Parts: sequence; structure tokens; C-alpha cells
Amino acid sequence: MTDTDNIRPAGSEARAPRPSRLHRLMRYVPLIAPVLLWAVPCWVLLYTGQRWPLPVTGAGTALFALGLVAMPLAMVRGHGRRQRDRAAIVGDTLLGASWVLFTWSVLLGVLLRLALTVAGVGGSEDRARIVTWAVLGGSAVLLAWGYTEARRVPRVRRLDVRLPRLGAGLDGLRVVLVTDTHYGPLDRARWSERVCETVNTLEADLVCHTGDIADGTAERRRAQALPLGTVRSTRARVYVTGNHEYYSEAQGWVDLMDELGWEPLRNRHLLLERGGDTLVVAGVDDVTAASSGLTGHRAHLAGALDGADPDLPVLLLAHQPKFVDRAAAEGIDLQLSGHTHGGQIWPFHHLVRLDQPALAGLSRHGTRTLLYTSRGTGFWGPPFRVFAPSEITLLVLRSPHLPTSP
Repeated sequence: MTDTDNIRPAGSEARAPRPSRLHRLMRYVPLIAPVLLWAVPCWVLLYTGQRWPLPVTGAGTALFALGLVAMPLAMVRGHGRRQRDRAAIVGDTLLGASWVLFTWSVLLGVLLRLALTVAGVGGSEDRARIVTWAVLGGSAVLLAWGYTEARRVPRVRRLDVRLPRLGAGLDGLRVVLVTDTHYGPLDRARWSERVCETVNTLEADLVCHTGDIADGTAERRRAQALPLGTVRSTRARVYVTGNHEYYSEAQGWVDLMDELGWEPLRNRHLLLERGGDTLVVAGVDDVTAASSGLTGHRAHLAGALDGADPDLPVLLLAHQPKFVDRAAAEGIDLQLSGHTHGGQIWPFHHLVRLDQPALAGLSRHGTRTLLYTSRGTGFWGPPFRVFAPSEITLLVLRSPHLPTSP
């Protein structure tokens, strides 16, 4: 196996991309989101015709007001300069709980109330109370289930991917993808060990990590990341940075992954050879790298492919799916990405789709390029996954030059 460093000067790809619609919208989210997330459920559950006794209304209102104040304070203390893990856990949990309450207060507050009215069930006060208990009960079930889903070892998702330019000698190549592990305030060292044990059962030729290893510096999350050093592959273990690395000393994560035996593909490529055929395995820094201020960090596809034979098939690692536009323009065969978490907590996926061309799974872009987007191996922030299960992905690459073996 050989590798090629980036020696070409930065071109147009070094420029920071224009902010997307989602990024522009996100500027205002910290101002209005907490109020909406707590005020809407408070109104729906307590003040829309239920006529609760005054102590119930007062206590409920006080709880929602406490959540409205505590959530942003805990998140600032947990994710700001102080980086207090316990505060981060409180803030993140309140964020996830308020999102679920908000979502189902809106949905059931409209749809269930309408259905009960059409069906002629009880009076207006009875219907209002039914909605309240349905929202509270449904949210509690979803949060308990979502917490279990977030904390478990992901199931393995297996699929064959046919690449027309893949040589016969590489047919059946086993590529395992883990991404968005997001080691963070909740200590998941044992979870990390179990994930790596699962990866090792898959007998991978190539193992890829497409970024967002952790929330926090490499020094701070080192214990949770160390099991990555136990991952086995017959050919290589490769890694590219995600946007969260650039929130927490990205170069430290690059150095730690190198120490653990992973090959950081920072705008470079490797050549994977088997049976007389060759696959180019390339990687680029995250698209946010150029704005990080770190010297040499940028998403530079031309540099990643510099020196590679243009007739060879290319497997590209890029953290964010939206890099696929550049990949398709260069005729990349397969891009592997993460970042989206599949939305993580439904229906957040609608917001993700404002910023990304794909949410999860395999999609085609242009005439040649396939994109596989993982829902992620871990979770970010709120320790919940609702209708967006995590995954470890096994992709078996198939060549058209041989019949597919079972």
C-alpha cells in the first residue's frame, strides 16, 4: 500500500463556502428556540381548556419556567468556556426532552384534539385533558426508548455497493464505516470498547471513520477514544476530520488517531491493491476547516487526488454529504459521509435536509458518483435517538466484472 501527500497549492477549493440557508437561520435560533420549546408545551398542556386546579396550573407553569431558565444556563456552563460535563449533561437532556414535548404538543394538540372533536368524544375540557395526558405519556415513552436507542451498541447495517470501475480483484472488498462517535460529557468508554469489538467481528479490509470523534479535546476525551486503537483491518484504518474536531483543537485529534494507528487522510490518498487491481482511498478535511484558522486545514479535493491515476476507481471520505457536489464534478465513484445523524430526534431531519443533499443511505449524484450517508455511530448532545437509529455500516464493494458471490 502506498500513500500520496498533498503537494499542490490550494486553489479555489480553499475558499470558505458561502453560508447555507440553515446556517443563516441558526443565527437566530439561540434567541427564540428556548422560548418556543418551553412556552408552547406549557400553553398546550395547561392553558387550552383543561381548567386544572390552581395549584396544578401554578406548579406546572413553575416547572416550565424552570426549564426555560435552566436549559440555556446549563448549556452555556457545559459547552462554553467552563466546559462542565455535569452541566452539559443537564442542558443536553433538557434540550432533548423539550424538543420531544414541543413536537408532540403541537402534533397531538392539533390532530388528536381534532379527531376527538370529530368523533364527539366528551366535552371540550375532557378532550383538552386527554390531549395533555397523551402528550405527557407519549413523550415519556419516546424519551425512554430514545435514551435506550442512543446508548446501545449500534446494529450493523450491511449492503453491497456496485462500482462499475472496480476491478475484479477487488470484488468483495469489505469496508466498515463508523462515524460521529461524539465521545462527550457522558462517559462512554465501555460503549466505545463494545463498538470496536463489534467492528472486529466484521473482518474488514478497510475501516473508515469520517469524523466528529468527540465533543471536547483529545486530551479530555482520550480514555473514551483509546479503544479505537484496538480496531482491526486487513488493509488500513483511515480517518478524516469532522466539523466538531474544529470546535476542540482538531490537530490534537489528528495526532491521537495517528498515535492509535489510524491513517489521517488530510487531503491525501492511499492506494489499496488486491488481485492485480487498485482502489484509490482518498480523504479531505471537513468543509468548515478553512474557517478554523488552523494552518493547512482545508477541504482540498484536488490535493487529495494529486498523483492518482484518473482511470482508477476512487473511494472518498468526506464528513459532510454536501461535499458530494465537488465529488461528482471530479467523477468520484463512492463518497462515504456522516454528519446528519439521520436527524437523531424526529422530526429534526426536516431541518437537516435544508443543509444537506442526503439524510441517510445510498444515493446517486451525477452520472457516476454514489454517496453513502451514515446515520452515525453515537449521538450528539441530547442522549436520545428517536426514529433515527445509529449504525455501524458494512459495505461490500462489488465489481461488474465478476458475478456477485453470496
